[in-house]
Amino acid sequence: MPALALTAATLVTCLGRGLAAQAEALRARRSGLTPCALPFAELDTMIGRVAGLEDEPLAEPFAGYDCRNNRLARAGLTADGFADQVAAAAARFGPERIAVIIGSSTAGIDRTEAAYRARRTPDGPLPDWFDYRRTHNAFSPADFVRSYLGLAGIGLVVATACASSAKAFAAADRYLSAGLCDAAVVGGVDSLCLTTLYGFNALELIAREPCRPWDAERTGISLGEAAGFALVERTPAAGSRWTLLGWGESSDAYHMSSPRPDGAGAARAMRQALAQSGLTPAAIDYVNLHGTGTPSNDAAEDQAVLTVLGKEVPCSSTKGWTGHTLGAAGIVELLLAALTLDEQLVPGTLHSKRIDPALGVNLRLANEPAELRHVLSNSFGFGGGNCSLVLARAAA
Repeated sequence: MPALALTAATLVTCLGRGLAAQAEALRARRSGLTPCALPFAELDTMIGRVAGLEDEPLAEPFAGYDCRNNRLARAGLTADGFADQVAAAAARFGPERIAVIIGSSTAGIDRTEAAYRARRTPDGPLPDWFDYRRTHNAFSPADFVRSYLGLAGIGLVVATACASSAKAFAAADRYLSAGLCDAAVVGGVDSLCLTTLYGFNALELIAREPCRPWDAERTGISLGEAAGFALVERTPAAGSRWTLLGWGESSDAYHMSSPRPDGAGAARAMRQALAQSGLTPAAIDYVNLHGTGTPSNDAAEDQAVLTVLGKEVPCSSTKGWTGHTLGAAGIVELLLAALTLDEQLVPGTLHSKRIDPALGVNLRLANEPAELRHVLSNSFGFGGGNCSLVLARAAA
C-alpha cells in the first residue's frame, strides 16, 4: 500500500497528557497504575485512571455530549496542539474532506450507569438530563470529535473490542484509497466504567496486582483508559514524524472471549502487515505485543510471533505502564511504539519478573537502547478480531 504519513499525533493516558509525558514515563519505567478508586467500583485491582476528568465537564455548545468518554476525548484533542494541526489541515483540504474514524468499545456508558442510579424507583423513568444519543450511543465518540474539530467529512466508529483503534487505521487507508477523503483523524478513546470493570471481573480476567505479561505467575489484566489521535495523509506535511507502512487484519472466528490457542489468526494479520509494508520478518526491530497478561492471550500471541518473526526480535508489552485501554489500546500501543523509534529504546516489560518457560519470544524485562527502524504493534480483541500495524520513522 502507499504509506500513510502521521502528520500529527497526541496521546493521553494515566501516564499524563501529551506525547512528552508518555516518553518520559517509558524512559523512567514509571507505571501509571494505581489501586482502583473509581466511584462505586469496589474491586481489589489496579487501574490506569486519567486524573482530573471528574472536574472537567463539557460546556456549551458541547454540553449535551458530556460524559467521561467525551471528556477524555477532549483531553486528547487539546494536547500536543492536535486540534490546531487539524484546523490547518482543514484549511488546506476543506473540512468536508477530512474523515473522522474512531475506535471505541464503550462510548459514554458511564452516563447510562449514572442515569440508572438516579431513578427514583427501581423501575422508574430515566432522568430528563440523560442524553443517550450524544453520550452512550456507539457513534458518540466520532460525533463529538467531528463536532469539536469543526469537520464535516465521513464519520464512523469502529467497535471491534480491543482491536478497534488499530483497525481504524486500516479503515482510514481504505477511505483514502477510494478517494472519499484527503486526510483522516484516526483515534481511539475508551474510559473506565463499572460495566467493563465488573464485566472483566465476572470473567475472572482481572489481576489484583499490576498486570504481569508473559510472567510465569500472571493472573490477568489491569484495566485503563486513554484517548489517542493521529492525523494521517497520503502526502505528508512538513515535519511528519512517522509513517505507517502497512496493516493486517484477520478474524479467528474461534470463540467469543478466548483467542485461538495456536495464534493462527494473529499470525495471519502479522503476515499481511509485513506484505503490505514490503518487509521481510527480519526487518522488524521491535514488537509491541498486545500482551494483556492473561494466560491464554499471552500464550496465543507468543505462538503467533514465533511463527511469523521467530525468536530473535525483541518484544515487550506496555500494558504495565497504561493498563489495558480496550478500544483505545490499538492507538495507544502504536504511538508508544512510535516513541520507541524516537527514543531508540526497547522498553522492558514492567512488573514481570520470571518469564513463563512455556513461552518462547524474546521478551525484554529491562529498558535497552537499540537501533530501531521498523516496529510492529499488535492488537487483538474479543471475538477474534486481530490487527497488526507496521511503523517507521518518516525519514526511513
